[in-house]
Amino acid sequence: MSNAPLLMIPGPVEVSPAVLAAFSAPPPGHTAAPLIESFGIALERMRQVWQAGPESQPFVLTGGGTVGMDMVTANLTQPGDRVLVVDTGYFSDRIAEMLRRQGAEVVAVEAAVGEAPSPEEVRSVMTAQGPFQALYATHVDTSTGVRVDPEPLTRLAREHGMLAVFDGVCATAGERFAMAEWDADVYLTASQKALGLPPGLALLVASSRALAARAARRTPAPPMYLDWEQWLPVMRAYEERRPSYFSTPATNLILALAVGLGEIVEQGVEARFAAHARVARALRAAWSELGLTLVPARPELASNLLSALRFPAGVDGTLVRRILDHGVAVAGGLHPAIRNEYFRVGHMGFVTGRPELLRQTVLAVAAGLG
Repeated sequence: MSNAPLLMIPGPVEVSPAVLAAFSAPPPGHTAAPLIESFGIALERMRQVWQAGPESQPFVLTGGGTVGMDMVTANLTQPGDRVLVVDTGYFSDRIAEMLRRQGAEVVAVEAAVGEAPSPEEVRSVMTAQGPFQALYATHVDTSTGVRVDPEPLTRLAREHGMLAVFDGVCATAGERFAMAEWDADVYLTASQKALGLPPGLALLVASSRALAARAARRTPAPPMYLDWEQWLPVMRAYEERRPSYFSTPATNLILALAVGLGEIVEQGVEARFAAHARVARALRAAWSELGLTLVPARPELASNLLSALRFPAGVDGTLVRRILDHGVAVAGGLHPAIRNEYFRVGHMGFVTGRPELLRQTVLAVAAGLG
């Protein structure tokens, strides 16, 4: 029996027994029939989980969420493009830097730590400083637990003729995102958070409008590994259950992906969102009883997938170690402006259906607080 602590950081997360079994199977080759079938199933299920239309294109690459971010910025950005970033924390800043490295002029709509720009503030910048080629926003910033509402931001992008791109690394499959209904262009994520898988996959779904933007770019092609046009024939072949090759995928992770997405589809995507919301409400009540307050400034900004919690008076970062001493791993602060003022507890994926693990987490935090 493993003596590993219960993993309640904001990713990687605990995984289900079925996902673990699929991941632990003997590695298949990338042209083996079981792998091709699993890859095809996974791509189809991504559209269901993303609530994307049939014309959208899923991509799965070996790599982390940062690879997905780099892939999107490399395909959609040309030197001289003007892009708008809705800045809510550490990962908004990261994608802004990626855009600058592609030669874009970045205009950020900023907010204080724990806050998010309102749609009205975003509209004002679009009107006063536009035009822009694209809007980028982080659905949930893992550094602060701040959540934005993608729907009004997408609507604004459509009104202003911009692409609407969302980093869903700490949101996909846990916070509602209706890609087709809202007419968003890209939603990207990583395997190790609410999808409930081990780390190692970057995943995104792109709209036909986003694919057309890549096809029309005038500047040299993106780096080969990141280029959508290199990967399109591979993704389409796997979905048609045909072997293909560009770069060897992480085959065991693909097996696990098909299983994990199947669990989400079986539960129901909307039911999955509701389960994360119920867990978040229960934990917020528990944190309040323990005298803990959230970094997000208002309840509607608080993610349902993690709790970013300020240290009470007289408590410092050694709390994270004391919680670990009670068998639960939580994370320290990440946002540079408040790094030493808070800690983070993840509650996404598999654990949302295991109340005994959530109870264990609350008890460990209470014991650490003493």
